[in-house]
Amino acid sequence: MRHEYRPPQRRSRLTRRGRLALFFGTLLGLGAIVLISLLRGGEDPEKPRQLVIREGWRAPQVYAAIDRELKLPAGSAKAAAATAALDLPAEAKGNPEGYLFPAAYPVSSKSTPATLLTDMVRTANQKLATRAVTDGAKAHGMTPYQTATLASVVQAEADRPADMAKIARVVHNRLAKSMPLQMDSTLHYALNRSTVDTTLADTRIDSPFNSYERQGLPPTPIESPGLGAMGAAVAPTPGDWLFFVTVKPGDTRFSTTYEEHKQHVADFNRIRAEAGSPAGQGAAAGR
Repeated sequence: MRHEYRPPQRRSRLTRRGRLALFFGTLLGLGAIVLISLLRGGEDPEKPRQLVIREGWRAPQVYAAIDRELKLPAGSAKAAAATAALDLPAEAKGNPEGYLFPAAYPVSSKSTPATLLTDMVRTANQKLATRAVTDGAKAHGMTPYQTATLASVVQAEADRPADMAKIARVVHNRLAKSMPLQMDSTLHYALNRSTVDTTLADTRIDSPFNSYERQGLPPTPIESPGLGAMGAAVAPTPGDWLFFVTVKPGDTRFSTTYEEHKQHVADFNRIRAEAGSPAGQGAAAGR
């Protein structure tokens, strides 16, 4: 066997300075790896909180909820609504009432009143743009804003979701007959209160929201309607009702004649009197 000659190879040896440089370089490299790991995984990602907007809330209630959640001075969200360039229809004239859609919204350290209000209005527009709502609104000759307005009245008047579509029918029937809606909820909106008590004096207030004196829908929505109320507004239950009154919780009675309705209102007043409360007009009482 032949063996080729190979000159002996010299092993390179580190000097003391070289060994120290390699040692500290290794330490620094490990430190950089540890530091990167800490930066990447040392902190958990922020978990958003949730701001719940309830069905039937008016804009001031929504503003107050935003201010509380973000720990801002009272009035901050209301001021932001005026400058946030919200995507509202021209009919709204900058007023987001009825378009602050009730839902749960994520809140983080980056949230502001403007971002939350924008999310709410965007959601309302999306719900009003669903095919079921748009087709139903067109069938009744309503714009999306009119749909939101009618739905807000339904939301305010309904004692329970099961009554919404029948209440919407009463509204449509009254509009078709050019009858004033005579809804107590519009009076209470004008008077900035929430109650079931309505007096004769209330029905005579000078306000565009006085649906006892003025025909047609109120000029704006009166609160935030949910999807159920929107659906009822565009797909009301078939019927000839012109009146209704919630005699007691869970007992809303619908009538086609004023005489029948007066009997239901009498029951409403009797029950109220037995409970020690003043008599009222009753919803859509008529005169």
